[in-house]
Amino acid sequence: MLNEKLKDYNIILASASPRRQQFFKDLGLDFEIRLKPVIEEYPLRLAHFEISDYLAQLKALPFKKDLKPNDILITSDTIVWLKNKALGKPRNADEAFEIIKSLSNVTHEVITSVCFTSTSFEKTVNAVTKVTFKRFTNEEIDYYIKTCKPFDKAGAYGIQEWIGQIGVTKIEGSYFNVMGLPTHLVYETLNEMVQKI
Repeated sequence: MLNEKLKDYNIILASASPRRQQFFKDLGLDFEIRLKPVIEEYPLRLAHFEISDYLAQLKALPFKKDLKPNDILITSDTIVWLKNKALGKPRNADEAFEIIKSLSNVTHEVITSVCFTSTSFEKTVNAVTKVTFKRFTNEEIDYYIKTCKPFDKAGAYGIQEWIGQIGVTKIEGSYFNVMGLPTHLVYETLNEMVQKI
């Protein structure tokens, strides 16, 4: 349905994430993948969704000069927010263990920002989902890290994986947002862009 409205546009997804790519397929969108490396650093004065907004917009910068009038570039970033601090991707198993241990038996927020960029229009949207985990044993955390190797995930976990299945006791907001893309906002914003561009 949305794909028909977008038939005159070229959707570019700038993400190596297999989960985000699958979401775009599931939304029925024709798209191409373009990747350019970006150093994901942000000013320390930023907090909460300001961080993911900034990083999503930062990821769009290398592409801007090459965009054609019918291109819509989509970039995004996900962070986990706990006790006024952003948790990114773990660099190794020890870091993954410490991150998951800090999420045990508490509620944290998962924030994903999505930036839509064309030659004439830019909009950034974000979604916040609250996730509560049970208390994890050290054995459970070790098993998950060894089995799933969650080193490419903010907060060192994927909600769709074993740890989410056994650990999530409460969720408020979009489940898909926790997986890495607030699909309802992508759908809504693309519909809005078609009318404005």
